[in-house]
Amino acid sequence: MEYLRAAAAALIAVVFAASSVAKLRDFRGFARSVPVLVPMPASWVLPVSVAVVTAEGSIAALAVVPATATVAFILAVGLLLAFTAAIAASLRRGRPAPCRCFGVADTPVGPRHLFRNTALAVLAVLGALAPGHLPPVAGAAVAVAAGVVAAVLVIAMDDIAVVFARSS
Repeated sequence: MEYLRAAAAALIAVVFAASSVAKLRDFRGFARSVPVLVPMPASWVLPVSVAVVTAEGSIAALAVVPATATVAFILAVGLLLAFTAAIAASLRRGRPAPCRCFGVADTPVGPRHLFRNTALAVLAVLGALAPGHLPPVAGAAVAVAAGVVAAVLVIAMDDIAVVFARSS
């Protein structure tokens, strides 16, 4: 189980770091997309946008420190559930917003984003529940590498979906 925790910590750290950095690279664009996904008063847009980027960066930083990884997992679950609720509400309104999860994208949010967030939340719960002691170095390296590979696939999910949609 400690290998699962190491892999989950790497996955959560890389996913949330990439997400926060991508949003910071085009913060104005991200901030403009927030009220499209979640209708809100204009005065809330900047504070909510800053809070999202700050939370994602904090989760990434906390996940890489074994002593704070459980806190990162718990915060990740909360943020992922909030994102999932926002996406579900957008889909129910029939006006899906563009997914600005990992930077500039025209791909509208959809069911795959709900699945992705749910899967990440489940992995974060499993990581939080796994024993907190460090595994042997060689095993930990493999687990962390697996987590990083999984994170890259999560980050590239929309691009991968486009490739498979074109080939069918």
